[in-house]
Amino acid sequence: MKNNIRVERAILNITQEELAQRVSVSRQSIHAIENGKYVPSTILALKIARVFNKIVEEIFQLEASEI
Repeated sequence: MKNNIRVERAILNITQEELAQRVSVSRQSIHAIENGKYVPSTILALKIARVFNKIVEEIFQLEASEI
């Protein structure tokens, strides 16, 4: 699964730590999600999308091999 969390964080000028605090996870979790090493739960994906005022599909995209 691909995501554009890093880009969205840059737009809002927030750190991984700030995003992590807003969605109640560790900074390491945000780092792992950004790098594609961890797929967030539905609830966490929704929380992240809400921080950026976007729908989940604007933050997370399936890769061709996952369809």
